[in-house]
Amino acid sequence: MSAVTAELAVVLTFSVLTALAAIFLRDVLNAIIAFAAFSFGIAVAWLLLAAPDVALTEAAVGAGITTVLFLVTIAKTVRPGGERLFEPIEWRSVAVVVVLAGTLLTTVRSLPAVGSPTSPVATSRITEYYLENAYPETGVENVVTAVLAAYRGFDTLGEATVVIAAGLAVLLVLRQEAYV
Repeated sequence: MSAVTAELAVVLTFSVLTALAAIFLRDVLNAIIAFAAFSFGIAVAWLLLAAPDVALTEAAVGAGITTVLFLVTIAKTVRPGGERLFEPIEWRSVAVVVVLAGTLLTTVRSLPAVGSPTSPVATSRITEYYLENAYPETGVENVVTAVLAAYRGFDTLGEATVVIAAGLAVLLVLRQEAYV
């Protein structure tokens, strides 16, 4: 087992534990903190998988903006009282999630093997073009970053604009304080 694989296993275990904590914690503030930790763990996992652009997005949106929006939301609302720390498990909901996850996992068999030289992405002319021309045309060494920043720059700018607009809309709605 390589060092990166061991580190990735630790980070993913941490992420699963924090996700479970976010699900089962009764206190909303504690659940938000657990969710932020989960998102940060996933960002570190993407970093270990050599995808810094995805890691940065996950850290900014998942651990950053989303956490701030959740915290602002609970600051503007009333926290429920009670002595229970965890919510009771609703087994019907768990059954629905298990059936849905099982259904989605049945599609995994149709995916090509990781790193397969015959996968559609590996044999595509577009992939070949990006791999050959990304650095000479953009000066960016990471091909994924070159595609997102240079070839699809306007698309990436549009996505960032949508996220910022959504965040501003949420803040405007929260500012009205029309809670009854």
